[in-house]
Amino acid sequence: MSKDIVLAFSGGLDTSFCVPYLQERGWAVHTVFADTGGVDAEERAFIEQRAAELGVASHVTIDGGPAIWAGFVKPFVWAGEGYQGQYPLLVSDRYLIVEAALKRCAELGTRAIAHGCTGMGNDQVRFDLAVKALGDYEIVAPIREIQKEHTAVRAYEQAYLEERGFGVRAKQKAYTINENLLGLTMSGGEIDRWQAPGEGAVGWCKPRAEWPAQPLRVRVGFERGEAVTLDGGKVAGHELLAKLNGLFAQYGVGRGLYTGDTTIGLKGRIIYEAPGLAALLVAHRALEEAVLSKQQNRFKPEVARKWVELVYEGFFHDPLKTDLEAFLASSQSTVNGEVVLETHGGIVNAVAVESPHILNASGATYAQAADWGVAEAEGFIKLFGMSSTLWAEVNRN
Repeated sequence: MSKDIVLAFSGGLDTSFCVPYLQERGWAVHTVFADTGGVDAEERAFIEQRAAELGVASHVTIDGGPAIWAGFVKPFVWAGEGYQGQYPLLVSDRYLIVEAALKRCAELGTRAIAHGCTGMGNDQVRFDLAVKALGDYEIVAPIREIQKEHTAVRAYEQAYLEERGFGVRAKQKAYTINENLLGLTMSGGEIDRWQAPGEGAVGWCKPRAEWPAQPLRVRVGFERGEAVTLDGGKVAGHELLAKLNGLFAQYGVGRGLYTGDTTIGLKGRIIYEAPGLAALLVAHRALEEAVLSKQQNRFKPEVARKWVELVYEGFFHDPLKTDLEAFLASSQSTVNGEVVLETHGGIVNAVAVESPHILNASGATYAQAADWGVAEAEGFIKLFGMSSTLWAEVNRN
């Protein structure tokens, strides 16, 4: 009798390979595709067709958009920091994929779960730690298993599938591509060789030659730090982000080439594209900087960096992350208002901010007008700089 196992499935090279590999080892493979918003209807249909042609025991597709917005995007925008100041944590849908797969395990009455993560990258850490935090399961990782005997893993996977009559799409031969509501990442080929990306390394973002001639302006409204309106209309969070992705990708916003310190210790180099998140982060920061106190604005990035590190390194369910999110949520009580974003291409700027909570002084404007006297200013400067001035006086030759 075959044993039931749930495979987190994307239809890509790695998870396609996993199906016959597991089947030949006695597993009845049940695939789950958690649609976290990075695929269109055509791609979604391809994934379902791919599962069927591979002969899975069952396949389900789950809408993960609302979950990824509430579970990741909202606190990430509150934090406002990319990993190492750049990378917008586009792989964080992995945690929602785990939850969807474990829900399917419960429906089937099995404690076995599989994934297509390699033994070279960070996703295996995220996936395994999330599973371990949520219950006692048997984790099967076919790609890690074949690495014990094969060094050219992708070539082996391609040959394995083709020998069994399953085709491999051309783009999967050249690059490893991941897409979700958060954005797109691309690695492999010349990217891994520290060379300039080739002509085939194309994602959502349009190249400069294809940017529209007219600038783009959009208005984003926030309530307690969460984006809730787009150009005045109420929009569900995951739908709002999808709309921003489509709008700002046309102007090449949010594309970067990033080298990071990975969890497993290697240097990782990827192309990433996150047009919607890039726009949201700019809008949120512009509003937040105007309404938070100076001490809040100074301290908050320290909390944000730690939150980002935990999520990046697989500690999505660590209690410290929950503690930090309580602080982040508290800091957002006055982050209410609207921000106008503008782009001519490549970068996006917040050109206007409206909020009842902007910390304006009624009688003063920076560098323009003051409601204090010259003597007060001089006294402040004297006391504020006393320690440094005394050091200079005592140690002056």
